[in-house]
Amino acid sequence: MSIYLSLRDVSALRLLWPASRLLPWLAVLVLMLVSQFAAAHGVAQGDKGFIQESSGVMLLPFTYLGAKHMVTGYDHLLFLCGVIFFLYRLKDIGIYVTLFAVGHSVTLLYGVLQGINVSPYLVDAIIGFSVVYKALDNLGAFPRWFGIQPSTKLATLLFGLMHGFGLAAKIQDFEISPDGLMANLIAFNVGVELGQLLALSLILIVMGYWRHTHGFMRQACAANVVMMSLGFLLMGYQITGLILSA
Repeated sequence: MSIYLSLRDVSALRLLWPASRLLPWLAVLVLMLVSQFAAAHGVAQGDKGFIQESSGVMLLPFTYLGAKHMVTGYDHLLFLCGVIFFLYRLKDIGIYVTLFAVGHSVTLLYGVLQGINVSPYLVDAIIGFSVVYKALDNLGAFPRWFGIQPSTKLATLLFGLMHGFGLAAKIQDFEISPDGLMANLIAFNVGVELGQLLALSLILIVMGYWRHTHGFMRQACAANVVMMSLGFLLMGYQITGLILSA
C-alpha cells in the first residue's frame, strides 16, 4: 500500500470532512498549545542553573536533558508524526527516523563545537515550516501543484539538519563548561535519541489503533490540515519573536 494519499483520495476526504468542521478543533488546539510552542526550546531555570554550576563529564544529567527536550519538544514531535503518518512497515519507519536522527546529530555536534549561534527564532520558524511541508506532502499537494513529488527521504534529512541547529541552540543556552564538553554533547544526543524512540513508540501505538478504525481515512485529511495549521502557528509566533527581538 502506498504511504501517501492519492490525489483522488485527498479530494474525496475533503468532501467527507468540510473545512468548517475543523474550526472548533483548531481553536481548542491553538489555545492549548500556543503557550507550549512558546517554550519549545526554552531552558528551565533549574536545569540551566545546575549545568552552569557544574563542570566535567556528566553523562546521566545530559542524557536526561536530551531525552526531556525531545519528549517535550512539540515541534519535533509534530514533524516526526508527519513523517510516519502514512508509513506502515517498520523498515520504512526505521529508514526515515534514521535519516532524521543523522541529520540532527550532525548539526547538533557541529553547531556547538564550532560555536555557530543561529537565532533560535529563525531555527524554530524553519522547524515550523518543516511541519507545514510534511503535512502538505502527506496530502499529496506537491504533485498536484507543481507536477512533481520531491524526495521525501532527502527532505527528511535536510529538515533533520535544521532541527539539529535548534538542539545546538538549546545546548549553547546552557552555557556549559568546556571541561568534558564532547562527552556531555554525546550524552545529550544519546538522550535525544532515547526520547525520540520513546515518543515514537507511543505515537506508533496510537497510530496503530487509529489506523484500524473505520474513520481513519476520513479523518486523515483533517489531521494533516490541523498539523499544517499548527506549523503555521509556530512559524508565525517565531517570526514575530524574531522581528521583535531585532
